[in-house]
Amino acid sequence: MAKTVVGLYDHLSQAQKTVQDLVDAGFKRDDVSLVANASAKEYDKYFDDEGSYRADVDHTNDDELTSGEGARAGAGIGATIGGLGGLLMGLGLLAVPGVGPALAAGPIVSALVGAGIGGAAGGVTGALVNNGVDEEYAGYYAEGVRRGGSLVMLSVADERLDDVERLMNNHNPIDIEERAEAWKETGFEEYSADAEPYTAEQIAQERESMNIPIVEEQITVGKREVDKGGVRVRSYVRETPVEESVSLHEERVNVERHPVDRKVDDADAAFKEQNIEMRETAEEAVVGKSARVVEEVTVEKTASDHTETVSDTVRRTEVEIEDIDSNVSASSFDDDNSMFREHYDANFVNSGRSFDYYSPAYRFGGRISREDSYKGMGWNQVESDAQRRWEERNPGTWNDYRDAVRYSYEQELARA
Repeated sequence: MAKTVVGLYDHLSQAQKTVQDLVDAGFKRDDVSLVANASAKEYDKYFDDEGSYRADVDHTNDDELTSGEGARAGAGIGATIGGLGGLLMGLGLLAVPGVGPALAAGPIVSALVGAGIGGAAGGVTGALVNNGVDEEYAGYYAEGVRRGGSLVMLSVADERLDDVERLMNNHNPIDIEERAEAWKETGFEEYSADAEPYTAEQIAQERESMNIPIVEEQITVGKREVDKGGVRVRSYVRETPVEESVSLHEERVNVERHPVDRKVDDADAAFKEQNIEMRETAEEAVVGKSARVVEEVTVEKTASDHTETVSDTVRRTEVEIEDIDSNVSASSFDDDNSMFREHYDANFVNSGRSFDYYSPAYRFGGRISREDSYKGMGWNQVESDAQRRWEERNPGTWNDYRDAVRYSYEQELARA
C-alpha cells in the first residue's frame, strides 16, 4: 500500500537537494512532486510567458539569491532552478490561489491546474487531500507554501517508507505542528485560498522571525597574579646584661717590727746599709668582647606550579526537533495531556526541565505506536528503531527522552 510523505522546507535550495537525493536513491522523478512559492521576481526569467520552464537559459553564472532565502541559503537561483529543471518533469510557473506565483512539478500539477495553463483548481490543500494527506495538515502545508516555503511530496510503498523519511530529514524540513503553533500565536486560524499572497518582502520578514539563534556560552579560564602576603626580615642590635664570675689573685707586703734582745753576730752584718724591696701584686678583672657569627637567616622564594580544576556552568539554547509523518493523523497528545503531566510529575519534575521539554517525546511515542509498521509490537521490539528515528533529528538525546517515549508508546498501545 502506497503512503504519501510530505516535507516542507524554508528554502528552495533545501527542496532541490531533497529531490536530488530521492532521484539518486532510485525513486522515479515522475513520482516526485514539488510546489514552491515563487513570489521573488528573480524566478521569472527562467520561464516563458506561458509559465513553462526554459531549459535554454544559462544558469551557471547566476549567483543572485532569492529575497526569501538570503545569504544563508548558500545557492544561486540559477543553480537551484536549473537543478530542478533537470530533475523534475514538467517544471512550470503557476498562479495558485492564496499562494500567488508558484513553481510546480510532478504529479501534483494535474491537481493544481484547472481548465487552462496557469489556472489552479483545488489549490495546494485540495491537491494534498487528494493524495491522502489529512485535511488539517494539508492546510498547514499550504500555509507554509504561502509564507515562502517549498513542498516536496512522494507516494511510496511501505517497504521504502523509512528511506524516504530519512532522505527528507537530511535537509532540515519544517516541523509543521510547531510552525503552525507559532503562526497561531500571531493570529493565524486556518489556511484560506482567498487570503492575499505574501510578497517577497513579507516572506523575508517571515524568515527572520522564524530564525532561532542557537546561543551557547563558553568558559574561558585564565590566570592572574594575586598578592598572597610574604615575609619581612629586619635585623637590629639588642644588648643583654650578662654576669661572669672570675677568681682574682692578690699579693700584699706586710712589714712588722718585733722587739728582740740578742747579741750581734756576723750574720747580722751590723751597721751595713741595705735596701730591700718587695712589691705587691694583684689581679684585676678585665672584660674583653669579641664578635662571632652564631646563626644565619636565609631569605629566599620558592616557586611551584599546580593544576587547579575550575567548575562552573555554561548555558546553551536547545532546539527540540520532532519527526512529523504526513500519513499519520493528528496526535491525541492534547487529549492525554493530563496523563502525561502526571507521568512528568512522577518522573521528571525534579530534573530541572519543564514539561514542555518532554512534550515532543510524548508526542513521538504516541505517534509511532499508531503506525502500521509497529502495530501489536511491544516496546522491546521497537526500541532500537525508535531510537534511530529519534536521533536522526535529535542526535545524542535519546537517554534524556527514552522513558517519556516508552510511556507514551505503551499507553497508546494499551488503548489500541
